Amino acid sequence: MTWTVTPEPFDSADAARLRRDYYAEVAGRYWGRPATAEEIEDGLTDDGAELLTAPTGDFVVGRFGGRAAACAGLVLVEAEVAELTRVFVRPELRGTGGGGLLLAAVESRARALGLSLLRLDTRHDLVEARGLYAKHGYREVPAFHHRSPYAERWFAKELGAA
Repeated sequence: MTWTVTPEPFDSADAARLRRDYYAEVAGRYWGRPATAEEIEDGLTDDGAELLTAPTGDFVVGRFGGRAAACAGLVLVEAEVAELTRVFVRPELRGTGGGGLLLAAVESRARALGLSLLRLDTRHDLVEARGLYAKHGYREVPAFHHRSPYAERWFAKELGAA
């Protein structure tokens, strides 16, 4: 089986399911227990996902063997800067190359929009994510915002020509 990554509306059935699963995992890991359906719904309410579409952003879905299995988005924050967000690969498919393909797809779309820098925040406990970012050229940087109590580590990558 192989991976494919394509742009997709953030609110398509597959994308919505992936965003829900992403939130369930990060919330559950944060609390040390599975997130309840109500907690997941609360977390997704007014989460800014509407920014994951033109002209304010973009969203991609990765499929493994045709099954929606990963996602990533970007949100424009300055003229040439966007934040990478909602990067998620289903746990059973981590290590199969999907994360790198997601990052490559989002970076390509960012370049097409004329962006020169991608940045992101993450948490200490999301070690798989931090490893993925470092492996693909994201470097740890000083905090560039303090708007989220969950942001504990910050990364950035300058985008050169493809």
